Order: sequence, then C-alpha cells, then structure tokens
Amino acid sequence: MTFNIFHPDGEDYVSMARKDAEEAGFESLRTAEEVKGALDQSGLIVVFVNSICGCAGGIARPAGKAWLQTTRDVKAYTVFAGQDKEATETARAYFTGYPPSSPSFAVLRDGEMIGMVERLEIEGASPEEVTKKLTQLTS
Repeated sequence: MTFNIFHPDGEDYVSMARKDAEEAGFESLRTAEEVKGALDQSGLIVVFVNSICGCAGGIARPAGKAWLQTTRDVKAYTVFAGQDKEATETARAYFTGYPPSSPSFAVLRDGEMIGMVERLEIEGASPEEVTKKLTQLTS
C-alpha cells in the first residue's frame, strides 16, 4: 500500500520527490523485476534510495544531482522507500553488509557492493559533503 501526502499547491510530495530524482538522471525502478534487471548488469551502478523526508529533499537529491553532473560511465537508478516496497526490498537484498537506510546511495560494481552513503552520513551533512562521499566511492 502506498500513500500520498499533498503539497499546498495540490501535487503530492511522492510525485514531486520521484520527479526530482528522475530529472536529476536517476532511472526509477518500481518492481522487483526491474531492480533485478538493472542491478544484475555489469559496470558501475549507483542506487539512490529515495524518500520524502527533509534530508532526502534538502540534501540527498541535490547531492545526487550534482554528482551525476560530474560523473560518466555509471548507471544511476532509484527506488522509493515506503512507496515501491517490493522494489526497495529487492534492491536492499543487494546491499550486503548494510542495514536498511533511507535516504541512501548504494554503490555496486558488477553486482558486488562497493559501499554506501547511509542516512546517518546524509542527515546533518551538506549536499557538497554527500557529493564528495559519492565521488570517493565511485572513483
């Protein structure tokens, strides 16, 4: 079950958050099958676990957007915690060694976990600090 929380202008926050991540360059994965198809590929993959919390909108999404503008040869995906539950659970199964965290960025190469920028590293940080952490993990 999903829920919608509406912004005063009438658009729901979930749609706004999803659109923000997609416009930044993250491809939405909404089913378990889409997640498996995307994360079983070779190469460098980053998965942004999106949410509607303040640190997602104020820090994580801006950091992801800035990072994507400076990187190449990466496949960037997003799942939405609390909304696309099956897709999120399937993605988290790939994030071995890390507890569920949203927002977060998981970095994989050829299907293997390299590292993660977890919520505890996002909350209270600046978008620039998170962008730097992503750059370090993907270099």
